[in-house]
Amino acid sequence: MKIFINPKPEKWEELLRRPYTTTTEIENNVQIIFNEVQHKGDIAVKKYTSFFDKVKLDRLDLSLQEADELSTKLSPELKKAILQAYTNIYKFHKAQEAKPFEVETQPGITCWLEKKPIAKVGLYIPGGSAPLFSTVLMLGVPAQLAGCQEIVLCTPPNQNKSIHPAIQFAAKLCGITRIVKVGGIQAIAALTFGTETIPKVYKIFGPGNQFVTQAKLKAFQNGIAIDMPAGPSELMIVADNTANSSFVAADLLSQAEHGPDSQTLLVSNSNDFIQEVKNEINRQLASLNRTNIIRKALQHTKFIYLESPQASLNLINVYAPEHLIIARKDKAFFKEGVQNAGSVFLGNYSPESVGDYATGTNHTLPTNGFAKQYSGVCLDSFLKSTSFQELSSEGLQNIGNTVELMAQAEGLEAHKNAVSIRLNKLKS
Repeated sequence: MKIFINPKPEKWEELLRRPYTTTTEIENNVQIIFNEVQHKGDIAVKKYTSFFDKVKLDRLDLSLQEADELSTKLSPELKKAILQAYTNIYKFHKAQEAKPFEVETQPGITCWLEKKPIAKVGLYIPGGSAPLFSTVLMLGVPAQLAGCQEIVLCTPPNQNKSIHPAIQFAAKLCGITRIVKVGGIQAIAALTFGTETIPKVYKIFGPGNQFVTQAKLKAFQNGIAIDMPAGPSELMIVADNTANSSFVAADLLSQAEHGPDSQTLLVSNSNDFIQEVKNEINRQLASLNRTNIIRKALQHTKFIYLESPQASLNLINVYAPEHLIIARKDKAFFKEGVQNAGSVFLGNYSPESVGDYATGTNHTLPTNGFAKQYSGVCLDSFLKSTSFQELSSEGLQNIGNTVELMAQAEGLEAHKNAVSIRLNKLKS
């Protein structure tokens, strides 16, 4: 954990560099596994599942019998919590449904948009050191609302050759019946090419480590859409001395436990507050259970003192954090000025954890600075828009000369002729 005092803007890019790096070795491994899965299908998927997860699977998909057995292993209390989260996520994404519209751009010319679901989608759910059943809800609910015809869920198997029962329960709530016990690069490759068991999809969703991220980029190169480029999770907190140092420390630690390559940043206009937070991190760390992971992640933690609110706001927009907590008395200033952030949490009682699980907003968000160009997953992520237009004879006569002139100016005579031949017909 390092402290930086009023760093100059020309140093920000270096200061804010993520710990995530892509290596040639990872890219080469992704290519090798993709090639093998493409040509050997399930055999290759089982091979790499055995190699990476140390699990030898007889079958890749979750059977109905396994699903029934898993449904009995979840406590009523956890089922109730997942159901409450599902309800909130459903409400938030349901509200995103766009009303259909139709517009007459000029007499005789009617234009409209129709949104249709992406027919086949793959949902990747990390399940290594922490089975993220919350991500099932974040991806499954909008897929369910969009009406996707085929939803394939991939998640790594545990040592019992099964999956976490909460993943199965959340999937059932979202109407997902096709669950595959495969993770990592081989899962993304299988969704890209299709195998005997795992169908090829049109778009792949879900977070993952740098191996999964590189695999998703490789899938994109092979003609499969992805939700967004992403990397390890990250959190920036902007706070002043009106914030609670124990709250801020807890938030930084909660993000650090995602993985050793997670990054957490605190920006404050109070050196005393920064020191309080640093002391709180050391105090709270002793009572946590993923300390090895957290300690490694804390090596990337930076405390940045900036006196000026405008400088702090500029720093936010340069970094473009996946998660942003604003715990300052002038939070309205920051709320209005933030341009680049995946998801924003306002005030002392809005920990990032609530967005990860149950407020209703989506936690599948752009990382690694991609919040400058990408949005988090939403209902529209599972839909595609098709534009329609219909012209009457009057409409074509109203716009025809405009198109003829523009097409001729571009040197596209066939375009012009497609209009002219109709206009001539109408004249005769």
